[in-house]
Amino acid sequence: MKLKHILISIAVGLLLTSATTYSVSYYFNAKDDDNYFEITKNLRTMSSVYNVINTFYVDEPQPGKMMKTGIDAMLKSLDPYTVYIPESKIEDYRYMTTGQYGGIGSLIQQRDEYIMISEPYEGFPAQKSGLKAGDLLLEVDGNPVKGKTTRDMSDILKGGAGTELTIKYKRDGKENEITIEREEVKIAEVPYFGMLNDEVGYVKLTSFTNTASKNIGAALRKMRDSSNMKKVVLDLRDNGGGLLHEAVNIVNFFTPKGQLVVETKGRIETMNRSYKTQNNPFDEEMKVVVLINDRSASASEIVSGSIQDLDRGVVIGQTSYGKGLVQQTKDINFGSKVKVTIAKYYTPSGRCIQKLDYANRDDKGKVAAFSDSLIHTFKTESGRVVKDGRGVDPDIKIEDEVYSRLTAVLVGENYVFDYATAYERSHPTIASSKDFRLTDQEYQDFIASIKAGDKISYTTDSQEMLEQLQEIAKDEKYMQDSKKEFDALLAKLTPDLDSDLMRYKNEITEILENEIVARYYYQKGRVEASLDTDSYIKEALEILNDEKRYNELLKP
Repeated sequence: MKLKHILISIAVGLLLTSATTYSVSYYFNAKDDDNYFEITKNLRTMSSVYNVINTFYVDEPQPGKMMKTGIDAMLKSLDPYTVYIPESKIEDYRYMTTGQYGGIGSLIQQRDEYIMISEPYEGFPAQKSGLKAGDLLLEVDGNPVKGKTTRDMSDILKGGAGTELTIKYKRDGKENEITIEREEVKIAEVPYFGMLNDEVGYVKLTSFTNTASKNIGAALRKMRDSSNMKKVVLDLRDNGGGLLHEAVNIVNFFTPKGQLVVETKGRIETMNRSYKTQNNPFDEEMKVVVLINDRSASASEIVSGSIQDLDRGVVIGQTSYGKGLVQQTKDINFGSKVKVTIAKYYTPSGRCIQKLDYANRDDKGKVAAFSDSLIHTFKTESGRVVKDGRGVDPDIKIEDEVYSRLTAVLVGENYVFDYATAYERSHPTIASSKDFRLTDQEYQDFIASIKAGDKISYTTDSQEMLEQLQEIAKDEKYMQDSKKEFDALLAKLTPDLDSDLMRYKNEITEILENEIVARYYYQKGRVEASLDTDSYIKEALEILNDEKRYNELLKP
C-alpha cells in the first residue's frame, strides 16, 4: 500500500481517574505498511505504559506533567529547535515571533532571595510608573517575592493589557508601593540607528520578528532623507534570528526584485521552496557592511550569508553560530503547538551553513559538528570560495575583546551595577549618551565603593596555569630545584586589587560608563555609548572609507 498520505485514527485508551477514552487522529507521510505498523505499535505501547503507571504507581501521578516530560524527551532526540509548546507557554511563543507580550516592560534579575529591576524598557509601564534599575521587589498583589525565581516572577508580572497589579518595592532602604496597569509591550527590533559620520549610517537589529524589515526600512529612509548617507553598517551581532521571510525582505533592501535569497529543502517535497525578493530595492549600489559574531544565528545567517554569496557587501566579525534549520509551528490539541524542524536552508551559492549534525549522535547522545570530510566548497557570484557546514565565515575576522578576571567579577557580583545605581540617585542628569565620560575622581569613588564592601577574591589565568605547572613539576621531580623561581613568579602573578584596578582601568571605565548611560537613556543609550570604542565599528568604517580595499574584498 503506497499511498502518499494516510490518515490513521487510533483510539488511545487512557484510563485516567475519570475513565475517559480519547480518540486521537494522526496525519503523517507513510512510504509503506512498515511505517503504519511501527507508529501504531509504538503509540499503543506508550498508551499501555501510561495506563500501567496511572493504575499501579505508588504515588498519585501527575498526568499533564508526566506526558510533557515524555514529549520533551522524545523531541530532545531530534534537535533543540523542535519543541512542544503547551497552552500555558503560548504567550512566550508569541513574544518570540512578534516581540510582543502583555506586562510591565522591564528586565529583572535575581538578587539574593529577591528579584530586582535591572532595566526598565523606555516608554512602558515600569518606567512610566517610576520603577528604576536597582529597585528590589518585595510583594506583588500582596504575595511575597522572597524565594521566587526570575522565571516565576516573569510569569507573575506578565498578563493581559489593561490589567493591574500592585507592587511593593524597596529603594535606598525605603519601602514604596505602586499600582501599575499592564500594557502590550513591544520590544524594539531596532533599538538604535544613526549616522556614524557624514556618509555612513548604522542600524542595530536584535531580532527578526514580524516587523523587523518594516523598522529597518524606516531607519534607512530616515537616515537617507535627513543626511547624506551613502554607505551603511547593518549590525546583526547577538541576533539569534527569527522569521525567514523577514530576512528575505531585509536582503531585498540592497538587491533587485526577483533575486534568489534562500532555498529550503526537506524530507517532504512540499517544504522545498525558493524565496526571492518581491520588491524594488532601497539602494542597489550603496556599500554595505554586515557585522556578525558567534551568536548571530538563523535569519541573521540568511542575511549575512546571502549578502556574501551575492557579493553585495562585506561581512565583518566572527564565524556565525551555524543554524541552518527551518522551523514551522503546527497547531495540535487543546491549544498547544509543536515547533518542528521541516527543512534546511541554502543560501544563493547552494551552501547550507548548519554546523551540528543532529542526525548522527555518538554513544552518549552527544552531537558533533560535521566532519571536515563532509565540508564542501561553493562560489559566490564573483567566484569567491565559501564553505558549508561551518556557519558564515566573515570576510574580515575580528577577535572579541577578552576582559580580565577582575572585570568579570566586578560585573558578575554587581559592583558595576550598584555603582551605576548609586550614581543615578545622586546625578539627576548627565551628558548625552555619546558624550558622557566618567572622571578620574569618579573612578576613584568607584574604587572606594568596592573597598567599602566585602573583600573581592579572584584569580588570573596566568596564576592558575602556573599552579598547574607546579603540580606537573612536582610529579616530574623538578620542583625541588625550581621552587625558588616558582615562588618568585607566583608572587608576581598573584592578583593585587589596587594595582589591577589601575591596570584594567580602561576596560572597567568603559563598562561603568555604559551601565550609567543605561540608567538615563536605556537600551538606545547603551548601543550609542559603545560605538566610539567598538572594534567592529572601527574596522567597518576603515573598510567603507577605503573604496579600493572594499572592492578587492568582493573579488576572487
